[in-house]
Amino acid sequence: MRSDADGAATELSGVWADLIGQWRAVAVLRRAVDGAEHAMTHAWLITGPPGSGRSTAAKAFAAALQCQWHGCGECQDCRTVLAGSHPDVTLVRTEKLSIGVDQIRELARRSAMTPRMRKWQVLVIEDADRITDYGANALLKSIEEPPPRTVWILCAPSSEDVIPTIRSRCRELRLVSPTDAAVAQLLISRDGVNPELAYEVARIAGGHVGKARGLARDLVARQAREALLKLPTQLDSVGACLQAAADIVAKSESEVKAEVAALNTRERAETEALYTAAKGGARSREAQSALKRLDEEQKAREKRLQRDRLDSALTELTTWYRDVLALQLGAVTIPPTAADLASDSDSDTDTEPPAAVAIINLSAYADLTAAAAATTPERTIASLDAILQARRAIESNVAPLLALEAMMLTLGGQ
Repeated sequence: MRSDADGAATELSGVWADLIGQWRAVAVLRRAVDGAEHAMTHAWLITGPPGSGRSTAAKAFAAALQCQWHGCGECQDCRTVLAGSHPDVTLVRTEKLSIGVDQIRELARRSAMTPRMRKWQVLVIEDADRITDYGANALLKSIEEPPPRTVWILCAPSSEDVIPTIRSRCRELRLVSPTDAAVAQLLISRDGVNPELAYEVARIAGGHVGKARGLARDLVARQAREALLKLPTQLDSVGACLQAAADIVAKSESEVKAEVAALNTRERAETEALYTAAKGGARSREAQSALKRLDEEQKAREKRLQRDRLDSALTELTTWYRDVLALQLGAVTIPPTAADLASDSDSDTDTEPPAAVAIINLSAYADLTAAAAATTPERTIASLDAILQARRAIESNVAPLLALEAMMLTLGGQ
């Protein structure tokens, strides 16, 4: 079997080219597209860890279903599907906390339509784990009794994140995390990233292709990450712990507000224009109600984005304590180099071969070794538990500042 890097270059071409390390999953989808016996089904559930390419796989599958060459990547069908403009492919990705029943009902209505191009009516829901219970009930009948040319493709981190009545009616396709070497090779060959930087960000990203690419392209993002990883060495008092929590929350709020400011303004202007035009320039009660709903939706979107931003920051902190624990347990003796990681490309498997634990944050190696010597494995595990508890608390709608303050006090031993 060829390596991941070779597979990405020679086996996975056309619409499948970006699915590095996923040759087994792609083989299943190709068989379905080719019409192999018992290979095709009307409802799919694509699962996998963050960055494994769930939405990429879904769109590639949708494109291959519409393409007369089964996913060439160059024809009009392939290009329009991947761009989100094909008339027979609906791509749904929410910026809200959930996907409600009204949106699902609209998708169900669309699923019953005859494909304009006479091939498939494909509906892709990238955040199926965010479908509400009422939405799932509305979706259930469409999945149970679909028209003959309709295909549903749902994406979620795991099958457990999807309501049982939905997942039991779908064929699950599991993706894996690509190796660091495969991600690095992709950045080098396709994006022209310097090899040393490519292996560094691939190691940091832990198989998340989008994250690795973002870090490779954004010096400011890399510097912000390094600053975040300095926090564990600065939590030497109660005041420092509380200030660190406040800084992280404030930073996430300001970044999210800046990110959505233009979008919020545009959405509000479009809504106002729509209703004032209908009423000859006068704002109606319908307009006021629509603007109120829009404000609620925008606040929900900001809440979700801030929660995601905080979770990302806490995940980065987790890698720091993971490295400390690896050093304390003697699982790492010599920090791996880019050449060591490059040797992984000779592997014949989709996952990292058994070996000593690799340090993720090599740039913080001095701080990591100092922390490993100054504390105990039990204390490090307690810190990891505190971060996990904070992530769960924020997910459960606990005020972010309170969750982070409690976490920081534990991390600082206060």
